[in-house]
Amino acid sequence: MSGRQNPAVRGSVLVVEDEFLIAAAVENDLTDGGFDVVAVANTADDAVKLAREKRPDLVIMDIRLVGARDGVDAALEIFGETGIRSIFATAHADAQCKARAVAASPLGWLQKPYGREALIGAVEHALETLRPS
Repeated sequence: MSGRQNPAVRGSVLVVEDEFLIAAAVENDLTDGGFDVVAVANTADDAVKLAREKRPDLVIMDIRLVGARDGVDAALEIFGETGIRSIFATAHADAQCKARAVAASPLGWLQKPYGREALIGAVEHALETLRPS
């Protein structure tokens, strides 16, 4: 995690991903893209705790996570408690999953596998959506 405080940083992101290599790649891509990755979590409970503590601008949320709860559960709790919204990243974006996620007011969906350009583009679009006009 970069943890740096840089005025040129374009926004802060919490990465929630249970596969270490994917999490590391996402963190590197976002950091290289000028974003501050405030933390990386691999469970729903850790994601909620870190979102409360770090207050990122948004969350990159994997659907399938380690443990009993999934990313939709975490995103719903994070949004309900903090108002922080997520971009869902998953290989399993079926209609039922998307329907469950609606209440978390998602900022987008990334279909795995996705590349650096798709990730950066989704985060840029999400941050533009969050900025007051």
